Amino acid sequence: MPDTQFGPNGWTPDRLTSLAGKTYLITGANAGAGFQAARILLSKGAKVVMLNRSAEKSEAAIADLKAEYGPDAEVSFIRMDLSDLSSVRAAGAEVLASVPRIDALICNAAIAQVPTQKLTVDGFESQLGTNHYGHFVLCGMLFDRIDEAQGRIVVVASLGYRMGIRTIQFDDMNWDKNYSANPVYSQSKLAQMMFAYELQDRIAEAGKSVEVYVCHPGSSATSLISTSGSIFTRMIWWLATKTPMVQTAEQGAFPEVMCATESGLEQRALYGPTGRMEAVGPVGKGTLQPHAYDKDVMSRLWDVSQDATGFDWPI
Repeated sequence: MPDTQFGPNGWTPDRLTSLAGKTYLITGANAGAGFQAARILLSKGAKVVMLNRSAEKSEAAIADLKAEYGPDAEVSFIRMDLSDLSSVRAAGAEVLASVPRIDALICNAAIAQVPTQKLTVDGFESQLGTNHYGHFVLCGMLFDRIDEAQGRIVVVASLGYRMGIRTIQFDDMNWDKNYSANPVYSQSKLAQMMFAYELQDRIAEAGKSVEVYVCHPGSSATSLISTSGSIFTRMIWWLATKTPMVQTAEQGAFPEVMCATESGLEQRALYGPTGRMEAVGPVGKGTLQPHAYDKDVMSRLWDVSQDATGFDWPI
Protein backbone atom coordinates (compact mmCIF):
# COMPACT_ATOMS: atom_id res chain seq x y z
CA MET A 1 0.00 0.00 0.00
CA PRO A 2 1.77 3.20 -1.11
CA ASP A 3 2.21 5.97 1.42
CA THR A 4 -0.22 8.84 0.81
CA GLN A 5 0.86 11.22 3.58
CA PHE A 6 2.22 13.74 1.07
CA GLY A 7 -0.12 13.09 -1.85
CA PRO A 8 0.47 11.25 -5.12
CA ASN A 9 3.80 12.97 -5.82
CA GLY A 10 5.17 12.21 -2.36
CA TRP A 11 7.38 14.59 -0.40
CA THR A 12 9.21 17.18 -2.48
CA PRO A 13 11.22 20.29 -1.48
CA ASP A 14 8.22 22.41 -2.50
CA ARG A 15 6.95 21.72 1.03
CA LEU A 16 9.87 23.58 2.59
CA THR A 17 9.43 27.07 4.01
CA SER A 18 12.28 29.36 5.04
CA LEU A 19 15.06 27.62 6.96
CA ALA A 20 16.82 30.87 7.88
CA GLY A 21 18.51 30.61 11.27
CA LYS A 22 18.76 26.81 11.11
CA THR A 23 22.03 24.86 10.85
CA TYR A 24 22.42 21.44 9.26
CA LEU A 25 25.47 19.19 9.39
CA ILE A 26 25.89 16.65 6.60
CA THR A 27 28.53 13.95 6.38
CA GLY A 28 29.77 13.17 2.88
CA ALA A 29 28.28 16.31 1.35
CA ASN A 30 30.70 17.11 -1.47
CA ALA A 31 29.01 14.77 -3.99
CA GLY A 32 25.89 12.72 -4.64
CA ALA A 33 22.83 12.89 -2.42
CA GLY A 34 24.71 14.72 0.34
CA PHE A 35 25.67 17.53 -2.03
CA GLN A 36 22.11 17.73 -3.36
CA ALA A 37 20.77 17.87 0.21
CA ALA A 38 23.13 20.78 0.88
CA ARG A 39 21.82 22.53 -2.25
CA ILE A 40 18.20 22.13 -1.20
CA LEU A 41 18.81 23.36 2.36
CA LEU A 42 20.89 26.34 1.21
CA SER A 43 18.16 27.29 -1.27
CA LYS A 44 15.87 27.87 1.73
CA GLY A 45 18.36 30.04 3.61
CA ALA A 46 19.80 27.44 5.97
CA LYS A 47 23.39 27.26 7.12
CA VAL A 48 25.15 24.04 6.05
CA VAL A 49 28.34 22.57 7.53
CA MET A 50 29.75 19.71 5.48
CA LEU A 51 31.85 17.01 7.14
CA ASN A 52 33.95 15.53 4.35
CA ARG A 53 37.15 13.54 3.95
CA SER A 54 38.58 15.51 1.00
CA ALA A 55 39.48 19.18 1.48
CA GLU A 56 39.98 19.62 -2.27
CA LYS A 57 36.55 18.22 -3.21
CA SER A 58 34.94 20.20 -0.39
CA GLU A 59 36.41 23.47 -1.61
CA ALA A 60 35.18 22.71 -5.15
CA ALA A 61 31.71 21.87 -3.83
CA ILE A 62 31.57 25.09 -1.82
CA ALA A 63 32.64 27.08 -4.89
CA ASP A 64 29.82 25.47 -6.88
CA LEU A 65 27.26 26.20 -4.16
CA LYS A 66 28.34 29.82 -3.78
CA ALA A 67 28.21 30.21 -7.56
CA GLU A 68 24.61 28.99 -7.45
CA TYR A 69 23.37 30.75 -4.31
CA GLY A 70 25.68 33.74 -4.05
CA PRO A 71 28.84 34.56 -2.09
CA ASP A 72 26.85 35.00 1.13
CA ALA A 73 25.54 31.43 1.11
CA GLU A 74 26.41 30.03 4.54
CA VAL A 75 28.23 26.84 3.63
CA SER A 76 31.49 25.59 5.10
CA PHE A 77 33.30 22.32 5.70
CA ILE A 78 35.21 20.58 8.44
CA ARG A 79 37.57 17.82 7.41
CA MET A 80 36.58 14.42 8.79
CA ASP A 81 37.47 10.87 7.79
CA LEU A 82 34.76 8.58 9.21
CA SER A 83 37.06 5.57 8.91
CA ASP A 84 39.52 7.11 11.41
CA LEU A 85 38.12 7.65 14.90
CA SER A 86 40.83 10.16 15.79
CA SER A 87 39.68 12.23 12.80
CA VAL A 88 36.04 11.87 13.90
CA ARG A 89 36.93 13.03 17.41
CA ALA A 90 38.91 16.00 16.10
CA ALA A 91 36.05 17.00 13.78
CA GLY A 92 33.51 16.62 16.58
CA ALA A 93 35.59 18.87 18.80
CA GLU A 94 35.87 21.45 16.01
CA VAL A 95 32.10 21.39 15.50
CA LEU A 96 31.50 21.93 19.21
CA ALA A 97 33.94 24.84 19.18
CA SER A 98 32.57 26.54 16.07
CA VAL A 99 28.91 25.55 15.50
CA PRO A 100 26.69 26.87 18.30
CA ARG A 101 23.46 25.31 17.04
CA ILE A 102 22.69 22.02 15.29
CA ASP A 103 19.13 21.57 14.01
CA ALA A 104 19.95 18.28 12.34
CA LEU A 105 22.94 16.02 11.82
CA ILE A 106 22.47 14.05 8.60
CA CYS A 107 24.57 10.86 8.63
CA ASN A 108 24.81 10.59 4.85
CA ALA A 109 28.37 9.42 4.10
CA ALA A 110 29.02 5.76 3.39
CA ILE A 111 31.21 3.32 1.54
CA ALA A 112 29.75 0.28 -0.19
CA GLN A 113 30.55 -3.08 -1.75
CA VAL A 114 34.25 -3.00 -0.89
CA PRO A 115 35.40 -6.03 -2.95
CA THR A 116 38.02 -7.45 -0.56
CA GLN A 117 38.33 -7.14 3.20
CA LYS A 118 39.97 -3.90 4.27
CA LEU A 119 40.51 -2.72 7.83
CA THR A 120 40.35 0.84 9.12
CA VAL A 121 43.29 2.38 10.99
CA ASP A 122 41.45 1.38 14.18
CA GLY A 123 41.28 -2.25 13.06
CA PHE A 124 37.61 -2.43 12.05
CA GLU A 125 36.20 -3.95 8.86
CA SER A 126 36.06 -0.89 6.62
CA GLN A 127 32.32 -0.74 5.87
CA LEU A 128 31.25 -1.26 9.49
CA GLY A 129 33.99 1.04 10.73
CA THR A 130 33.12 3.87 8.35
CA ASN A 131 29.35 3.60 8.06
CA HIS A 132 28.50 2.68 11.65
CA TYR A 133 31.32 3.20 14.18
CA GLY A 134 32.39 6.59 12.77
CA HIS A 135 28.83 7.92 12.86
CA PHE A 136 28.23 6.37 16.31
CA VAL A 137 31.06 8.43 17.81
CA LEU A 138 30.13 11.59 15.90
CA CYS A 139 26.47 11.42 16.98
CA GLY A 140 27.55 10.80 20.58
CA MET A 141 29.89 13.77 20.64
CA LEU A 142 27.32 16.14 19.17
CA PHE A 143 24.24 14.77 20.92
CA ASP A 144 23.97 17.39 23.68
CA ARG A 145 24.36 20.22 21.16
CA ILE A 146 21.57 18.72 19.03
CA ASP A 147 19.43 18.24 22.13
CA GLU A 148 19.82 21.92 23.05
CA ALA A 149 18.20 22.85 19.73
CA GLN A 150 15.57 20.10 20.06
CA GLY A 151 17.09 18.92 16.82
CA ARG A 152 17.32 15.70 14.85
CA ILE A 153 19.64 12.93 13.86
CA VAL A 154 18.96 11.52 10.39
CA VAL A 155 20.49 8.16 9.55
CA VAL A 156 20.72 7.45 5.83
CA ALA A 157 20.37 3.70 5.53
CA SER A 158 19.93 1.41 2.53
CA LEU A 159 17.51 -1.21 1.29
CA GLY A 160 20.56 -3.43 1.52
CA TYR A 161 19.61 -4.01 5.17
CA ARG A 162 17.14 -6.59 3.87
CA MET A 163 19.94 -8.64 2.34
CA GLY A 164 22.76 -10.70 3.84
CA ILE A 165 22.32 -12.40 7.21
CA ARG A 166 19.78 -9.83 8.50
CA THR A 167 21.46 -9.59 11.90
CA ILE A 168 24.86 -8.72 13.37
CA GLN A 169 27.65 -11.30 13.19
CA PHE A 170 28.85 -10.64 16.75
CA ASP A 171 31.27 -13.56 16.83
CA ASP A 172 33.24 -12.17 13.88
CA MET A 173 32.49 -8.48 13.39
CA ASN A 174 35.31 -8.09 10.87
CA TRP A 175 34.19 -11.10 8.80
CA ASP A 176 37.66 -12.63 8.91
CA LYS A 177 36.25 -16.07 8.08
CA ASN A 178 33.58 -15.33 5.47
CA TYR A 179 34.15 -11.87 3.98
CA SER A 180 31.89 -11.02 1.03
CA ALA A 181 31.26 -7.47 -0.15
CA ASN A 182 27.47 -7.41 -0.23
CA PRO A 183 26.58 -9.17 3.06
CA VAL A 184 29.16 -7.06 4.89
CA TYR A 185 27.75 -3.85 3.40
CA SER A 186 24.24 -5.03 4.36
CA GLN A 187 25.37 -5.60 7.94
CA SER A 188 26.94 -2.13 8.13
CA LYS A 189 23.68 -0.46 7.04
CA LEU A 190 21.61 -2.66 9.34
CA ALA A 191 23.95 -1.65 12.17
CA GLN A 192 23.26 2.02 11.40
CA MET A 193 19.51 1.42 11.53
CA MET A 194 19.72 -0.58 14.75
CA PHE A 195 21.80 2.20 16.29
CA ALA A 196 19.10 4.72 15.33
CA TYR A 197 16.21 2.68 16.73
CA GLU A 198 18.10 1.85 19.94
CA LEU A 199 18.94 5.55 20.31
CA GLN A 200 15.23 6.36 19.98
CA ASP A 201 14.48 4.04 22.90
CA ARG A 202 17.26 5.51 25.03
CA ILE A 203 16.14 9.09 24.28
CA ALA A 204 12.59 8.22 25.33
CA GLU A 205 13.84 6.70 28.61
CA ALA A 206 16.10 9.69 29.31
CA GLY A 207 13.45 12.29 28.44
CA LYS A 208 15.69 14.01 25.88
CA SER A 209 14.40 16.12 22.98
CA VAL A 210 16.30 14.73 19.97
CA GLU A 211 14.24 13.07 17.24
CA VAL A 212 15.89 10.28 15.24
CA TYR A 213 14.75 9.34 11.74
CA VAL A 214 15.90 6.67 9.31
CA CYS A 215 15.66 6.97 5.54
CA HIS A 216 17.21 5.61 2.37
CA PRO A 217 17.73 7.17 -1.08
CA GLY A 218 16.44 4.24 -3.11
CA SER A 219 18.28 3.59 -6.35
CA SER A 220 19.89 6.94 -7.04
CA ALA A 221 22.72 7.94 -9.36
CA THR A 222 25.24 8.89 -6.69
CA SER A 223 28.95 8.18 -6.52
CA LEU A 224 28.61 5.53 -3.79
CA ILE A 225 29.19 2.41 -5.91
CA SER A 226 31.63 4.08 -8.26
CA THR A 227 33.95 5.09 -5.42
CA SER A 228 34.24 1.82 -3.53
CA GLY A 229 32.74 -1.06 -5.55
CA SER A 230 34.60 -3.55 -7.73
CA ILE A 231 35.06 -2.90 -11.46
CA PHE A 232 32.29 -5.40 -12.31
CA THR A 233 29.91 -3.82 -9.77
CA ARG A 234 30.69 -0.36 -11.13
CA MET A 235 29.96 -1.50 -14.71
CA ILE A 236 26.61 -3.07 -13.76
CA TRP A 237 25.68 0.05 -11.80
CA TRP A 238 26.66 2.36 -14.68
CA LEU A 239 24.34 0.41 -16.99
CA ALA A 240 21.54 0.53 -14.42
CA THR A 241 21.79 4.33 -14.16
CA LYS A 242 20.68 4.52 -17.80
CA THR A 243 17.33 2.85 -16.96
CA PRO A 244 14.13 4.07 -15.23
CA MET A 245 15.09 1.93 -12.21
CA VAL A 246 17.55 4.61 -11.07
CA GLN A 247 16.65 8.16 -10.03
CA THR A 248 18.77 11.30 -9.98
CA ALA A 249 21.01 12.14 -7.02
CA GLU A 250 18.70 15.09 -6.31
CA GLN A 251 15.71 12.76 -5.94
CA GLY A 252 17.90 10.55 -3.76
CA ALA A 253 18.38 13.51 -1.42
CA PHE A 254 14.66 14.10 -0.85
CA PRO A 255 14.25 11.51 1.96
CA GLU A 256 17.13 12.88 4.05
CA VAL A 257 16.02 16.49 3.63
CA MET A 258 12.47 15.50 4.52
CA CYS A 259 13.65 13.70 7.66
CA ALA A 260 15.73 16.73 8.65
CA THR A 261 12.87 19.22 8.25
CA GLU A 262 9.35 17.81 8.00
CA SER A 263 7.01 17.68 11.00
CA GLY A 264 4.65 14.82 11.79
CA LEU A 265 6.98 11.96 10.86
CA GLU A 266 7.10 8.65 12.70
CA GLN A 267 10.38 7.72 14.34
CA ARG A 268 10.11 3.91 14.25
CA ALA A 269 9.86 3.95 10.46
CA LEU A 270 11.87 3.89 7.25
CA TYR A 271 11.36 6.72 4.78
CA GLY A 272 12.27 6.67 1.10
CA PRO A 273 10.82 6.05 -2.35
CA THR A 274 7.46 4.25 -2.36
CA GLY A 275 7.27 3.23 -6.04
CA ARG A 276 8.55 0.10 -7.76
CA MET A 277 10.29 -2.16 -5.20
CA GLU A 278 10.55 0.99 -3.04
CA ALA A 279 13.65 1.82 -5.08
CA VAL A 280 12.19 4.74 -7.03
CA GLY A 281 9.08 6.89 -7.00
CA PRO A 282 7.30 9.29 -4.65
CA VAL A 283 8.97 9.78 -1.27
CA GLY A 284 7.10 8.74 1.85
CA LYS A 285 6.97 6.06 4.52
CA GLY A 286 8.17 2.71 3.24
CA THR A 287 8.22 -0.82 4.60
CA LEU A 288 10.31 -1.49 7.70
CA GLN A 289 11.15 -5.13 8.32
CA PRO A 290 11.12 -6.13 12.00
CA HIS A 291 14.62 -7.63 12.07
CA ALA A 292 15.89 -4.02 11.89
CA TYR A 293 14.61 -3.34 15.42
CA ASP A 294 15.24 -6.65 17.16
CA LYS A 295 15.67 -5.30 20.69
CA ASP A 296 18.16 -7.89 21.95
CA VAL A 297 20.43 -7.36 18.96
CA MET A 298 20.10 -3.55 19.10
CA SER A 299 21.03 -3.41 22.78
CA ARG A 300 23.98 -5.72 22.31
CA LEU A 301 25.20 -3.74 19.30
CA TRP A 302 25.13 -0.55 21.40
CA ASP A 303 27.34 -2.15 24.04
CA VAL A 304 29.68 -3.63 21.42
CA SER A 305 29.91 -0.22 19.69
CA GLN A 306 30.87 1.51 22.93
CA ASP A 307 33.51 -1.10 23.68
CA ALA A 308 34.92 -1.12 20.14
CA THR A 309 35.18 2.66 19.79
CA GLY A 310 36.09 3.44 23.37
CA PHE A 311 33.29 6.00 23.34
CA ASP A 312 31.07 5.78 26.42
CA TRP A 313 27.67 7.24 25.66
CA PRO A 314 25.67 7.36 28.90
CA ILE A 315 22.14 8.13 27.74
